[in-house]
Amino acid sequence: MALIPATILTGFLGSGKTTLLKRVLTEAHGQKIAVIENEFGEENIDNDILVSDTNEQIIQMSNGCICCTIREDLRATLQLLAAKRRKGLLTFDRIVIETTGLADPGPVAQTFFMDDEIAETFLLDSILTLVDAKHAAQQLNDRQEARRQVGFADQIFISKADLVSAGDLDALQHRLKHMNPRAPQKVVHFGEVALSEVFDLKGFNLNAKLDIDPDFLSEEGHDHVHGEHCDHPSHQHDHEHGEHCDHPSHDHENSHGHGHHHHHDDDVKSFVFRSERAFDPAKLEDFLGAIVNIYGPRMLRYKGVLNMRGTERKVIFQGVHQLMGSDLGPMWAEGEPKLSKMVFIGIDLPKDILLQGLDQCLI
Repeated sequence: MALIPATILTGFLGSGKTTLLKRVLTEAHGQKIAVIENEFGEENIDNDILVSDTNEQIIQMSNGCICCTIREDLRATLQLLAAKRRKGLLTFDRIVIETTGLADPGPVAQTFFMDDEIAETFLLDSILTLVDAKHAAQQLNDRQEARRQVGFADQIFISKADLVSAGDLDALQHRLKHMNPRAPQKVVHFGEVALSEVFDLKGFNLNAKLDIDPDFLSEEGHDHVHGEHCDHPSHQHDHEHGEHCDHPSHDHENSHGHGHHHHHDDDVKSFVFRSERAFDPAKLEDFLGAIVNIYGPRMLRYKGVLNMRGTERKVIFQGVHQLMGSDLGPMWAEGEPKLSKMVFIGIDLPKDILLQGLDQCLI
């Protein structure tokens, strides 16, 4: 039987998760969706789209979707839903897990990998993060949970953009890009998102397509190892000393001795490793094993397409916190440069240690 796709919807209070969810649920798409809500969600799905307001744990919706509030752990809820589906008591095509505004999506994502029974039934499709443009700067400054949610995202939706200036929106998008170059960003109004942008994104598939903004990876004149690299297209200059970025929305007042670098203060950052030399599989496994042992809780997402000695195929790997997996991908194409590239997104990760360590795993 095909695996049931699961989507994790996260985002800070007031970012519009429930609005987006309601739209997805009430749109006539012919799909039956099971929604799992963290019980202490700040705003539950309104009862007007539910058939009845009962104390049942699983509530049927008027369009045949179902809603489930978590009374116990997620694993038990997923198993309950799967069992009822197998017995024909419930029908649904996919599940959406709406986390509370303060939740860390990491443990939710890990549930899909750690438990064999869950892994044999469900397929984690992607983590969607909603960012409220009006309050984002403050939330990202004040709350690590908000920064973590950005770091985990496979897709970022920016809501309430009409309430801020074009310059502020540009600065926010720039900042989010630095925190997570993997996740495409889309500005949305009132949860109006095409379903094709919400479901079946395959953000967690170990596929050979490494979705990193090509500008972010371009090395023309950029010093990756030492520099916080700024990927604005107008930058053709060499970021010799890192931390410096003269995008117009970044108001650097450092020449006057006050002010600070805006988004460079975020503890959630990303960096990229690339090499045209092949990896030694044993060395790489030992090094990554050691790194996730020490830094796992601070490693949000990491993903790579690798050139490994001993195989003519690409090796695709990715991980969440301490859990990582790898798969053999397609053959390297004729004439294609065998370039390994890895992206790491995490909280205050020791970039130099990681980059040097990876370098020592090369043949």
